[in-house]
Amino acid sequence: MAWVYILYSKKIDKYYVGACTDLDRRLYEHNLGHSKFTSTGVPWGLVFKDEYPSGITGAD
Repeated sequence: MAWVYILYSKKIDKYYVGACTDLDRRLYEHNLGHSKFTSTGVPWGLVFKDEYPSGITGAD
């Protein structure tokens, strides 16, 4: 399955929109500071998530 998600950081008052196939792992990586943009806003909280079949592409 694929996920679209929105994170929020109180620290920098910003939202981040992302997509992945392993939501738990990706949220963990964001909060470790492994992403250039999200490293400035740690900790990030998950405010929205939606699951899709993994075969979906932008053309569908």
